[in-house]
Amino acid sequence: MTHVLPITPPMHQISVRSVFGLDTDLQVPAFVDRDEHVPEIDDAYRFNHDVTLAILAGFARNRRVMVQGLHGTGKSTHIEQIAARLNWPCVRVNLDGHISRLDMVGRDAIVLRDGLQVTEFQEGIVPWALQRPVALILDEYDAGRPDVMFVIQRILERDGRFTLLDQNRVITPHEQFRMFATSNTLGLGNASGLYQGTQLLNHAQLDRWNIVAALNYLDPEDELDIIAARVPAMDDARGRELIRAMIGVANLTRKGFEVGDLSTLMSPRTVITWAENIQIFTDPGLAFRLSFLNKCDEAERGVVAEYYQRCFGQELSDQALRASG
Repeated sequence: MTHVLPITPPMHQISVRSVFGLDTDLQVPAFVDRDEHVPEIDDAYRFNHDVTLAILAGFARNRRVMVQGLHGTGKSTHIEQIAARLNWPCVRVNLDGHISRLDMVGRDAIVLRDGLQVTEFQEGIVPWALQRPVALILDEYDAGRPDVMFVIQRILERDGRFTLLDQNRVITPHEQFRMFATSNTLGLGNASGLYQGTQLLNHAQLDRWNIVAALNYLDPEDELDIIAARVPAMDDARGRELIRAMIGVANLTRKGFEVGDLSTLMSPRTVITWAENIQIFTDPGLAFRLSFLNKCDEAERGVVAEYYQRCFGQELSDQALRASG
């Protein structure tokens, strides 16, 4: 079977300072044209300085980059938004429990050829991506099955050659193939109880990642700007003041989680959902209950209600708390 590989599209160098607003003279390669796999640009996205440099190093120097952090910090989106500005095609794979070795490597499938059923090898996502100018993003990396992780381990080597045993073929990665991963934990399992399904990763696996970047929650003013951009109806003085109080509640839940007072926390994604729900229900308290409070352990809802009272200067109604319980 003949394998026809895509021709590398034309590339040029772009300024990190002008495109990403970082104070550096670094130049990175980018594709001239966009294709169907390039993510859409989100003008409201705010880039973290250190994580952006780490991901750009992955694109520019072909480094394997893992981005680790709590849920809702925008790990995958961070990679995608950098790729969007580089016109770099992206493919995301979520390593949930249903992704198997056959999905990653490929399998024999029955297809029709000239009206006859024949068996033909269908490439999985790994050989397909390896042969193309594509950034492969492995989401929920710490939730991958052991058989899948050992497939990935092969392409984390410096040369990244991949052997397709079913076809007696060795694949050499495309010059513009890039590889990234995101994880909630750093391969340490689910000690906090927050991330069910995550696995312990062996050190040999982690050691093959050249760069590990930690993405934490945003500065409150940056988070405010993003929420205001996502919910334009709140982008005025009154709306921003309300958002500031909402972020105050979110930060208290994050601190409460850190010290063990809460078993869940508000991510920026949840705050955006809360803001959107305010547009539907008009009452911030009701929207808060429907967006977050009902997700909390019943024994912890009093603590969360206290956070709300501290930031908004008013208590959640007894009726709302009873409904939540």
